Amino acid sequence: MAKTAENRPTASVAVIGGSGLYEIDGIEDVKTVKVKTPFGRTSDDIVVGSLGGVRCAFIPRHGRGHYIMPSEVNSRANIFALKTLGVEKILSISACGSLKEEVKPRDFLIPDQVFDRTKNRPSTFFGGGIVVHIGFAEPFCGEMRDTVHRTVKELGITHHFGGTYVCIEGPQFSTKAESEVNRKMGFSIVGMTVLPEAKLAREAGMCYATVGLVTDYDVWKEGEEVSVEKVLAAINQNVSNSKRLIKHVVPVLAAGQRRCRCGSALENALMTKPGKISRSVFNKLKPIIGNNIKL
Repeated sequence: MAKTAENRPTASVAVIGGSGLYEIDGIEDVKTVKVKTPFGRTSDDIVVGSLGGVRCAFIPRHGRGHYIMPSEVNSRANIFALKTLGVEKILSISACGSLKEEVKPRDFLIPDQVFDRTKNRPSTFFGGGIVVHIGFAEPFCGEMRDTVHRTVKELGITHHFGGTYVCIEGPQFSTKAESEVNRKMGFSIVGMTVLPEAKLAREAGMCYATVGLVTDYDVWKEGEEVSVEKVLAAINQNVSNSKRLIKHVVPVLAAGQRRCRCGSALENALMTKPGKISRSVFNKLKPIIGNNIKL
């Protein structure tokens, strides 16, 4: 088994599990890893093991037992920790509500865009004397999305390819007014967790794609308003399909070469003159910036 410099197991692919997904079926040779980060504690210990003959990592976004609210998820710590374990590709699983009639509860949706309506979440590793502006026009890795799409089709899971995920702060569900505005904007699904994960993964030079597991029609459809009871019932059915997807897609993702530009996101993104960057800030962010920035 490959090890990091700190004698930790490594993996090239990671899965971040959303509501209802707290473990991966079929994972073997499991090691539980605690990773200290300069951004605090991860949502939970990270599990690293073998799935289909390849090394992968798994972390439950809300913690095992679901005790972390969307606004409380320490995404900086989670992404930083996965980066230090050698992860290059992240598959996110996220429960969400539908904003379109044709996107039904228990369907999967693989979005290609995201719209940020969050308010209180740290969304960058940088600051404190270093300014970086990365490109984020295409927030999800196209290569990963294509791979996930092919696998979902092969598994016969009802799904939709493309659409916009609008990320709200939560933890409350939307008002009817908010839901109607989001529908008029043409958004496809609404959730609470893809951001800032996707932004941080891009800053870290990691490929990132998400699969939205549709649980409800938000609050816009009369007689179909979202409730915890409905969400939990749909999650229980969706989790089975999400575990099937993970089992089949992780080995394919691990085997695929990276031809995308996700890994070079930091190139030409630094605004701060290197001489202005303190050694302490540089050392803190070294796992993220790698060789992209030199003092």
